Order: sequence, then C-alpha cells, then structure tokens
Amino acid sequence: MKPTAPITSTTATVTASSTTIEALKTLNVASGFSTTTSSPFSATISSSTDSAKNGDNRRKWGNVGRILCRRVSDVRVRVEKYKVCDKSKVDYIPCLDNKKAIKLFSKSEKGEKYERHCPGKDEMLDCVIPRPEGNMPHTRLVADKGGQNWISIKKDKFIFPGGGTQFIHGADQYLNQISQMVPEISFGHHVRVALDIGCGVASFGAFLLQRNVTTLSIAPKDVHENQIQFALERGVPAMVAVFATHRLLYPSQAFDLIHWSRCRINWTRDDEILLLEVNRMLRAGGYFVWAAQPVYKHEEILQEQWKDRYIEVAQTYLQADLSTEMEDLTARICWELVKKEGYIAIWRKPLNNMGGKLLNNSSLLLKSYVDLSACITLLPVNGYGSNVSTWPARLHDPPDRLQSIEMNAYISRKEIFRAESKYWNEIIDSYIRAFRWKDLKLRNVMDMRAGLGGFAAALHDLQIDCWVMNVVPVSGFNTLPVIYDRGLIGVMHDWCEPFDTYPRTYDLLHAAGLFSVEKKRCNMSTIMLEMDRMLRPGGRVYIRDSISVMGELQEIATAMEWVAVLHETGEGPHASWKILISEKRM
Repeated sequence: MKPTAPITSTTATVTASSTTIEALKTLNVASGFSTTTSSPFSATISSSTDSAKNGDNRRKWGNVGRILCRRVSDVRVRVEKYKVCDKSKVDYIPCLDNKKAIKLFSKSEKGEKYERHCPGKDEMLDCVIPRPEGNMPHTRLVADKGGQNWISIKKDKFIFPGGGTQFIHGADQYLNQISQMVPEISFGHHVRVALDIGCGVASFGAFLLQRNVTTLSIAPKDVHENQIQFALERGVPAMVAVFATHRLLYPSQAFDLIHWSRCRINWTRDDEILLLEVNRMLRAGGYFVWAAQPVYKHEEILQEQWKDRYIEVAQTYLQADLSTEMEDLTARICWELVKKEGYIAIWRKPLNNMGGKLLNNSSLLLKSYVDLSACITLLPVNGYGSNVSTWPARLHDPPDRLQSIEMNAYISRKEIFRAESKYWNEIIDSYIRAFRWKDLKLRNVMDMRAGLGGFAAALHDLQIDCWVMNVVPVSGFNTLPVIYDRGLIGVMHDWCEPFDTYPRTYDLLHAAGLFSVEKKRCNMSTIMLEMDRMLRPGGRVYIRDSISVMGELQEIATAMEWVAVLHETGEGPHASWKILISEKRM
C-alpha cells in the first residue's frame, strides 16, 4: 500500500498534557490518574476521590445507550455507546484472567495456569474498563516486599530505592560489579537490548536505562499481581510473560544479555527445556547473567553455598544455588562460563553451532502458541544475527538478517530499510511541529504495526524520551529479528486477541495501516476496545489508514468517549489515507 506524505498542518487540536515531572525515584500520589513521565523512577498516581467522581460520571453516561449514526461513503455505520464494565475488571487482563480456563489447571506443575488462555469470541470484552478510584491502589507488594528494600510508601509517594532481594547493595552497585567481572559486556555499546526474567518492580531495567540499555522486564501475573504494573507505571519497558510450556513471543537471537535473579524457575526440568528457550532468544556471543543471592545470609558463606541444591530463607524455599548442576547444563549447550564471583555467574553463548550435544533444528519463524521443545535452535551458518553493529550505529545500519525476512519487495531491502526510516522521521518531525509531541511528555508508547521499526527509530532520532513496544502482527511478515538487531524491542501478536498488559499502560498508541489489513480477520471494535483498555486516561491514539475504515473507526472512538478528530495528510483532501487523532479524556 502506498504510504502517505507527512502531515503539513501547523495547528493542533489535541492539547498537551499538564503533567509535571516529580522527584526522581518516586511515584507521587497527587492527581486523579497516572501519567508516566520521562523518568523511569517517577509517575503520578492517585488515592484521591477525583477519579471516583469521574468514574461515576462515566458510568452514568455509559448507560445512556444512545445510537450514533453517520453516513460514511455509501455505508451506514451504527455504533452504540459502550457501557462500563463491572468494577471487578479494573485491572483485567483478558487472556490471563480467564477464570473458566484457569480452573482447568488446578495442578499446574509447569505453570500452565499463568499462560495465555484467551476468552472465546462470545466472551470477548464488550465494555470499557472502569477507571480506579486511585490509579494504583495496591499496597500488598509494599507489605510483602517492603522489608526487602524493593518499595516503600512515604506519605503520598511510593519509593523505589533500587534494592531488593536481587540487589543486596543496590542496583547500581550490582551493575558495576557485572561490568567489572566482564568488561566486554560494555553496557550501552555492545549490550543494547536485554531481557530481565522475573523482574520484580524492574529496578534492573530502570537502572540500565541510565546506561543506554533497553531492558524488557517480564514476570508472570503471580501472587503479588501488580509487579509488572508498578514497572510500567515507572515508565520501564515491561510485559506479563511466563516460562511455562510455550515459547515466548520474541524472536531467536533477540537479546544481547539475559538476566535471571533468584526468581522461582526450575531450569533443570524436562531436559533443561527452559534453559534451551533462553538459549534460543540469546544472541550468538550474548551473555547470560545468573544471580542466586541467598537473601539474609552472610557473604562469607556465599562460595560454599554454590554447591547447595536449595536453601531455606524466611520459611520460603528459593531455587538459589544450583551452580554445579547449572554448570553441567550450560556445558551441554556449549556456553562458556566466563566469570563466577560470589553469587553471580556469567556465561557467554558461542558464535557458532560447534559442540552441542542436543543439536536439532528448530524453526526461526515465530508463531503463536508454539510448544517448547528440548532442542537447540541452530545458528545461521552465515552469521546472521551475531554480526550487529555497536550502539548507536546499529539503529540505522541495515542488519544482515534483513535479507532473511520474507517480504514482497521489488527493490533492494536496504533501500526499503532506509526509506522507511526517512519516511517516519519526516512524519514524526511534522507531528512534533503540528501537535507539539515534545510537550506531551510521552513515556510508554506502542507501535501496533511496527514494520521494520522506523517509527521507534524516528522517536529516538528526534529525542522524544520514551520507549516503544514494537508489535509485529501475525498477519504480516515477521520483521521482529530486524527490530531487535536495530537495538529496539518488540513482540509478535495477533490483534484478534487481547494483548498481555495491564489496563492504562500506554501514553500513546500508534497504528499505521493496521485496520485496513486486520478488518479481514478481526472485528475492528474488538481491537479498538483493547486499545481503550491499554490506553491511560489522557493518552493519545494516532491512526493512519485508508479512508475506507476511518468512518467506522471514528464512530467507535466516539462511542468509547474518546475525542476523535479526522485530519488530512499532506497529500490533501482527496488522498486515500487519513489520520484519526483521538484523546482519552480524563
């Protein structure tokens, strides 16, 4: 489909947010709803009653049930205003809170009940998620983990000290120790994209942001429930995800470094199948950092505890010291133990396929719901995936894996790569001028049809202080390897199903050409309701798409109480594409 030219308007109909950046390392309980700021340590949350009043007004309005009608081309579009869901769905994640499906896994030894179990078509969300009385009213995590220096409450603020069970002496000192152990890691230069497994409140990722590393923090929706929600409120890249029975939806050779610290994962089960999944996602030559801190224990016995199978801490059994067994497992897949110091061990994945004892071919193509298998994903013999430039050059250097992506291309893929980057730089520059994007204080951003990652790269080039979740729909070409090779993060997703994140996660949702493609597979209202669930109050939505879908999208947006305005592109009033800009008002 032919891309449109950048917008040329010099006026903006969407006003900038008035949210101010609060003190570093705090979440301030002040205004009605949370708006993440440019700092990963700061966001505004609420325990006030303003949001409750807004919620009451919304519920009254939502029950009116008035029908909106507008003639779009030759099609009559009728959209009834959406009701507000029950209060119990305030933090609802559809595919992870499907109680009917979860009941089938009463004995979930492998963590099946924490995986995706999406509702059927007749059970899909048909209402808008209610707004909480205070955007982050949860205090259980503070009660459970406050003594471990994860998080605390001081008057009207949540404080994130950067400590916790993972970081006895603080996250910064922990990162310094890793750098001293293996200087070749070179945060922000050789290591640009990291994965933190079982991330807590994402202090590892938050402090790595200061070192120019983008870390995707993942954890299941567990007994504490809101760890990932806290991470996202801090403005740290995070997703709800679990190591269980299916592959994670990230490509092979995605991460330069993968970090695991004392979360309960049995790496030895089922022929080390979970460690093999880590191996699949780890880039050739990348590092696996394994920290098994025995919390509350004296440091002088750390070396001795490397030989223990389990230790008991505070009446909880923690999988901590499996050093001998881990060394055996990693040797089988030819990882090199580069350094072991105290409770930290660092392995390096080889650059080739030599020496593995479990070698089997495993498809590099990424699909949904692929079962884990006890095999090693073979590395390409041509070195694709390992030969990436250092940061920041890799953002704009066409990676080798670009040549392996299936796409309908009649010209050089490198030319397409550079053209997409140039195109989105022009588009974002026009948004900055026309719609004052730099005044919006965007932090959590999602590109719902990311292509080669040009939109996210443009945001970085134009110095908008945010991170972008690049989503590659399953209906299109799998460009995720290229996105990761550029030093960006992303995930494969089917937009006919809900996304695994908490409500009110993103400040900006961007969708270019998404609906004209997905309307053949999905109900557009289903996608729009999911966007409303993910979008925080005060957030924006920018949809660039064919005029054939814009009328219906505008009606759906209005029915969800968004303020939606249709704009022309630079091609003028007779162009085939339009821009629908919406705001989810407070």
